[in-house]
Amino acid sequence: MAFLWVATHHGSLTAGRSDDQSQDGATAYAGNGHRRHQSWSQVSRKRTQKEGVYPYLLRHISSVYPNHIWGIDITSIRLHASWMYLVAILDWYSRYIVSWELDQSLEMPFVLTALQRALAQGTPHICNSDQGSHFTSPQYAQLLLNAQVQISMDGKGRALDNIFTERLWRTIKYEEVYVHDYASPKEARQHLRDYVQFYNHQRFHQSLDYQTPASVYFRQVDQQVVAQK
Repeated sequence: MAFLWVATHHGSLTAGRSDDQSQDGATAYAGNGHRRHQSWSQVSRKRTQKEGVYPYLLRHISSVYPNHIWGIDITSIRLHASWMYLVAILDWYSRYIVSWELDQSLEMPFVLTALQRALAQGTPHICNSDQGSHFTSPQYAQLLLNAQVQISMDGKGRALDNIFTERLWRTIKYEEVYVHDYASPKEARQHLRDYVQFYNHQRFHQSLDYQTPASVYFRQVDQQVVAQK
């Protein structure tokens, strides 16, 4: 799953964070270790037979307006004595976090809740994810198909296919998560809520000509609505 790669990736970038590396490295091995002894043909055959996998639609495509392309992903969040899991839906054009949800388990409901909240706010043309079990589930796919959203999925093991969301995880972890030592789920939730508010409405992005994600997202959406009238 993506959150395993992201946490392991960041663990390798941060010196002295052996707690991140041991947690995520062990989980990654437990989740994927059995595949390492399979031949490539076996893995390829299982991949093609896997239900719920959609093709990657974004090769040579750039996002050119808000709600054109969304990316959804899950990452792990370190607490003082445990872990939580964060799902976020990012508008690729504006870098606006459309919706997010935090949970203590990787059960399906928190992903569906975040997606339902996002779809209540807007409808993308394409929604991209990895091939994790949450995103290949019928419940996830049906929510998008009912909204007439095209489903796109990264190639197996190709985290860079979802590069904007990967960058978001790095930003959140280096600017917020690694700065604090959350003592409880309640504290983690409050800190992340405040940070998402800051990220969307106050943090200027060089790639947006030093505008905030919210200003780009909502200004463009409002212009689209006016143009359609």
